[in-house]
Order: sequence, then structure tokens, then C-alpha cells
Amino acid sequence: MMSETLLGLCIGVGLAAACGFRVFVPLLVMGLANQSGHLQLAQGFDWIGSWPAIAAFGAATGLEVAGYYVPWVDNALDSIATPAAGVAGTICAASMITGMDPMLQWSLGLIAGGGAAMTVQTLTVSTRALSTLTTGGLGPTAVSTVEGVASAGLSLIAIVLPFVALVFVAIVAVLLARVVGRVRGNRRQPEMVLAGSGI
Repeated sequence: MMSETLLGLCIGVGLAAACGFRVFVPLLVMGLANQSGHLQLAQGFDWIGSWPAIAAFGAATGLEVAGYYVPWVDNALDSIATPAAGVAGTICAASMITGMDPMLQWSLGLIAGGGAAMTVQTLTVSTRALSTLTTGGLGPTAVSTVEGVASAGLSLIAIVLPFVALVFVAIVAVLLARVVGRVRGNRRQPEMVLAGSGI
């Protein structure tokens, strides 16, 4: 029982982290995997694998992915996606936790799943914003492509190799944090030079 709970939590956290890249991609992958019999959801979450839900997730995924390639729309999506990622991450994690009191199930889903999704989402938003400033607006297109691939890839890895997904999540978080820190450090250097020159 404990091993099943741990396995479910690993899958849920991996899927939740994928929500930080794209909110609806992991839900779509979950629905398709459940419909095909490759993923068992916790009691009360069977709706994720229903065809109406899959169709809704598919449409939402298409709109979300396309929106990040439209200038200025991507910034608007970020403001919506940040809280949405937390909700989606919580649902993903909670839907994979079985054999547990519902209150504890949702609490663990919120802490582990919501936390993972919000962490990745916050870091990706920072990376996209900084890439806009440092590449004249060309960077976000490349970043959006990487994020879409990462969301789909991590969702699949979470289902097939859940423990590998946890390692991947940790590596991605560290790499993104370093990228953000490095870019911010580069931006501060000119400011320090100007301050030292008395301008």
C-alpha cells in the first residue's frame, strides 16, 4: 500500500511539474493514458479520462500552445497560467494518490503537486520575461517551443518512469534557477558600472 502511494505521488508530482510548463498538456496526456488503460486514477477522478474532458483538454491545449507564439498574448497568458498551474498541479497530484483520507489526499496534492507546478511556472515566467529583454523579443518563441516539448515529454516520463521524472524535475528546477540568476547577474553589471561612474 505504501509503495503504491509513493509511486502514485511520484507520478503526480511529475505531472504537476509539467503543468508549470503548460497547464493543459499534462491533463490531456493523463486523460488519454487513462482512456487507453495505461494510467489508473484515484477514486473520483475518472472524469479526467472521459471523452468530453479529453476533448476539452485538447482544445485548451491547442489554444494555450498557440497563444504563447503571439506577441503580448503570451504575457497575458502568464498572468492567467500562474494560478491555473497551481490548481492543475494540485489536481494532477491528488488524482494519483490512493488509499488515503480525502483531506490528506488533497492537502498532499496541494503541497506537493501545487508547489511543484508553481515553482516551475514561476521560473519559466521569469526566464521568458528575461529572454524578451535580452533578445529583442526573439527569445520567447524559442522558450515557448522548449516549454511545450518539456511539458509533453515530462508528462510521458512521469507515467512511464515516475522516479526518473522526479530526478528530471529537480534538474530542471536547478537549471532554470541558474539561468535566471545568470541573466539577472548580467543585467546588474551595467547598472553597477553606471552607478560607479556617477551617472
